[in-house]
Amino acid sequence: MPSPYLPNTDADRRTMLREVGVGSIEELFQDIPEEVRHAQFKLPRPLSEVELKKELSQLAGRNASLDNYACFLGAGSYRHFIPSTVEHVIGRSEFYTAYTPYQAEVSQGTLQATYEYQSLACQLTGMEVSNAGMYDCSTAAAEAAIMACMITRRGKIAVSSTVNPAHRDVIKTYVQARGFSIETAELNSGISSDSACLVVQHPNFLGYLEEVEACVQKAHDGGALLIAIVDPISLGMLKPPGQYGADIAVADGQALGNPMSFGGPGLGIFACRREYLRQMPGRIVGKTVDVAGKPGYVMTLVTREQYIRRERATSNICTSEALMALAAAVYLAALGKTGLRHVAELCYHKAHYAAERVAKLNGYSLAFSKPFFNEFAVRCPAAPSRISHALFNEGIIGGLDISHMTDNAMLLCVTEMNTKQEIDKLVEILGRF
Repeated sequence: MPSPYLPNTDADRRTMLREVGVGSIEELFQDIPEEVRHAQFKLPRPLSEVELKKELSQLAGRNASLDNYACFLGAGSYRHFIPSTVEHVIGRSEFYTAYTPYQAEVSQGTLQATYEYQSLACQLTGMEVSNAGMYDCSTAAAEAAIMACMITRRGKIAVSSTVNPAHRDVIKTYVQARGFSIETAELNSGISSDSACLVVQHPNFLGYLEEVEACVQKAHDGGALLIAIVDPISLGMLKPPGQYGADIAVADGQALGNPMSFGGPGLGIFACRREYLRQMPGRIVGKTVDVAGKPGYVMTLVTREQYIRRERATSNICTSEALMALAAAVYLAALGKTGLRHVAELCYHKAHYAAERVAKLNGYSLAFSKPFFNEFAVRCPAAPSRISHALFNEGIIGGLDISHMTDNAMLLCVTEMNTKQEIDKLVEILGRF
């Protein structure tokens, strides 16, 4: 029986069947095996709207609220305070849509918001130009690596061994179809002479700070570009990539006004030097004036294959991250430079308080004696998985088990959201092992 939700009439269906040369729906699908065509699905009985809402509410009630736990898990997704201003602005009907703003004449508010985000992203990273946002940090890093290959006309990508493994995997997935290769780089040694770029993370996946100026020098001496993956909150304290000579800077804007949300959606911040503007992937919104001299906002640079010749396209990312970018813009505008620095300092000092206390416990030690921002690796006297289970039973989400990278180690993260009482409770439970 035809679905009541399809607008096609019986006459419409007869016309379409006749056009493709068949006489009935059964004849149209006769190539599909009988056992698949008429498969019997064990579905529950239909529910009314009232019954369905009740069942979904019961299922949702089984989820544990993050508000009931102290969280010390980071490794790429971070719990930060989100001012109520952010949710009030992005929840407005003018912005709360998945629609990508193509028509400038009807999308001035959205385009201006994106323009403001780009401006703030440039100020944050110290770079000259920014696009309107990518999917997340991993895809931004992959697009940056491909961009570097196109600029240098080289096909090898050097990725530091201390870059987040998730970023490395996405870079590898992206570049293999292009015929580019990826190699692991140890920062205490050189990179191949045919490398297009050196990708470093600062702070790195293990939490500690890299000697980024030396990395820039190493990349440029070999004719390669330096791609810096950064924590946007850390830039409230640390020197931005534009100041230490990075060519491309990427980050995940999730930390800027976007909740963790079990892993998404995120926001890929992407900024670079002005000279590489036309090789930048994604879209860029610009500001201009109309014939009456009034300011206006337009889609200035769009480098996808639906707009230009396919062979000249620099990216196929098409989903608009405008809502996440708007949240980041509102967050940065609400905090300002002083507020962002204060958040960064809280993360830094609380993390160092936690690290100092944990390191004094019997059987525990910091895995690295290097400066860090708000994440640090700890060697444990018991299996990190066992410790995390005990922590969770006490209302604490523990760190990430990185024993595959460092012997019996856990990566702990501390943000401004963690109180002294939570840190002390963490230390007390760790001391039981």
